[in-house]
Amino acid sequence: MGANATVEGGERIPALIDLAHQALANGRTDEAARLMRQAEEEAPQHPLVLNEIGERLLRSGEPARAHELFAQAVRSDSSNSSLWINLAAASRGLNRPDEELRALDQALAIEPANLRALLQKASVQELQGEARAAAYTYRIALQSIAPTTPVPAWMRDVLVHARQVVEANNRKLESFLEERLTGLRAGYGSVPLHRFDRCLAILMQKQRVYQQQPSFLYFPQLAAIEFHDRTGFPWLDSIEAATGDIRTELVGVMADDDADLEPYISLGNGRSIEEKWRELNRSRRWSVYYLWREGVAHPEHLARCPRTAAALEGWPRCEVPGVSPNAVFSILDARTRIPPHTGVYNSRLIVHVPLIIPPGCGFRVGGEQRQWEPGKAFVFDDTIEHEAWNDSDEPRAVLIFDVWNPDIRAEERAMVSAVISGMSEYYGTGLKRSGL
Repeated sequence: MGANATVEGGERIPALIDLAHQALANGRTDEAARLMRQAEEEAPQHPLVLNEIGERLLRSGEPARAHELFAQAVRSDSSNSSLWINLAAASRGLNRPDEELRALDQALAIEPANLRALLQKASVQELQGEARAAAYTYRIALQSIAPTTPVPAWMRDVLVHARQVVEANNRKLESFLEERLTGLRAGYGSVPLHRFDRCLAILMQKQRVYQQQPSFLYFPQLAAIEFHDRTGFPWLDSIEAATGDIRTELVGVMADDDADLEPYISLGNGRSIEEKWRELNRSRRWSVYYLWREGVAHPEHLARCPRTAAALEGWPRCEVPGVSPNAVFSILDARTRIPPHTGVYNSRLIVHVPLIIPPGCGFRVGGEQRQWEPGKAFVFDDTIEHEAWNDSDEPRAVLIFDVWNPDIRAEERAMVSAVISGMSEYYGTGLKRSGL
């Protein structure tokens, strides 16, 4: 089909040029040249035609002639950011940094997140000795890149340089700010500043922002807190006090070859399994011994661990029929890692009571990392990305159970419970457990 059959009216020249680009991308160079000649013959003063000719001149080392054509193009169409960027490139070739910056600012006024314009502007600022301004612009450029954004090969080295500039500037800025904070910190010596410290670390790009990302149900307006303040759960005192007895019962379970330890991850063997779970799927490298499972007590296991059962009597259970409460001994084998993941719903929290913790074990929730200490419980939001690892040569074991988020009122708990159990009834199956 000829080009004339595919283009009409005011869209003719842009469409011809687009067809030429497609032909060139597919290796049809003769066709591309023919289509471009046709566009030039039909509308030699069209801004896109001027732009194409200017780009050829720029590539052949004629920035002055290219600059004339790009300037003429933007006079005809000042709303096209690409034309301004090319005018800036020609200005670079002519060593006119002020003109280059003005053209780039015009492009960014039209398209603020244009990556090419941002990177080129930062480069000009570097050449002019404006190191801090360049780092700030590079930072904006890097933040504009989404994880799925394709990056052309020519840009990769530029982005590496941009990250190096931003990192060096962040460290200088951090030192600059800390000098101003020293006096304030001294005056606030008795005040906990961990939240501010996290704020500063995120600002300095030493940590990223982690949000709640439940895989099933999101309850709005609940604070995204990685580790909750231990003082908000005073009933944990009695469970912690029983740590020695609980550990003894766990050791007995682990010593029994016939113990009902199950792989925590059991997803089948289909292709739909996330790659991160393949290594642990149906493996006892991460195993659990259920005391409560999806709202149902395991009387045989509780009878085998009577002191653990007694310690859990005061546990304020998250009651959701078919889903919770859950309480397990979680055993992570030597040299095993649990990959980053998130839990099901943020209206509950997860409690860890460490029992057997060899050196080399750790746990991260969001941007905060903690070491387990036997007998010292902590409460965390499992809908924030978390991971665990055991780099030792021995198993690691923790008692884990779930509780309601204390910021959920009793009436809201009842409603959430009704919705989740109703979903299970509607679909005829229990909702998949996750996040312990």
